[in-house]
Amino acid sequence: MIIGNFKNLSGNLTGTIKTLTFKVEAIFEPLEKTKDTAPDYRVTTGDTEIGAAWKERSEAGKDYLSVQLDGPALPAPIKCALFKIGAEHGYSLVWDRPRRRS
Repeated sequence: MIIGNFKNLSGNLTGTIKTLTFKVEAIFEPLEKTKDTAPDYRVTTGDTEIGAAWKERSEAGKDYLSVQLDGPALPAPIKCALFKIGAEHGYSLVWDRPRRRS
């Protein structure tokens, strides 16, 4: 399920995250990594940090961002992924319901 659309504006990915419970304008800002496990991007809305993102590569060799969002409007952190959807179309933030463990 697509919950956000973003465009690259001067190195920042800017767009909207929209779910059934909230809608926010958000920015993915690149960070200087201080260690390997540190996030590559900070996700903010206004002056508030709402998440972080790490660069990943799929088994098919496609680059994407692994994103974790959290905040008071959410009952629990949301894990999602930001994918480039085409040279001119920008990026889509995609969420899938976690699968139950059997």
